[in-house]
Amino acid sequence: MRTATSSSKFLKPVVLVICLIGAGAAIAGMPEAENGRYTLSTTADGALRLDTRTGAVSMCSNSGAGWACYAVPDERAAMDAEIGRLQAENEKLKAELAAREPTVPGKIEEALPKSDSLKKSEPKVAEGERKIEIPLPSDRDMDRMMTFLEKAWRRLIEIANRLQRDVNGKI
Repeated sequence: MRTATSSSKFLKPVVLVICLIGAGAAIAGMPEAENGRYTLSTTADGALRLDTRTGAVSMCSNSGAGWACYAVPDERAAMDAEIGRLQAENEKLKAELAAREPTVPGKIEEALPKSDSLKKSEPKVAEGERKIEIPLPSDRDMDRMMTFLEKAWRRLIEIANRLQRDVNGKI
């Protein structure tokens, strides 16, 4: 009989240790999401609460009546809603445009080539030579340059005359 009681005294702590080790392993193997639905982060005004299942964020603060949590506006959801609205409007407008008959008879889909009459000609390389031909300025360009130089010269003369009068008047 002594052997049965002494072995049961020894067996109880061993079974207890094995059960604790098994429970610890079960808790350690539990995914993080199952530990709790909400994650809290402290802020200066209270706490931010994140719902790990839905992704909703709330601002929690302690008022005189107790803690209260208010949903934080989700900018991403607002942008997604606006994008969806604009896409639907775009599709509707495309359908309306496709339903209309062409208003201009003989309209072509290709753009006509544009020619720029004010575009300066590029310097040309003469065939067989490595010389660059530079086009001379037009008469219009020369007239504009001469007008500018004449005005600048007149202003310079006026300044010289004013300085001479000031010097003669003060002496």
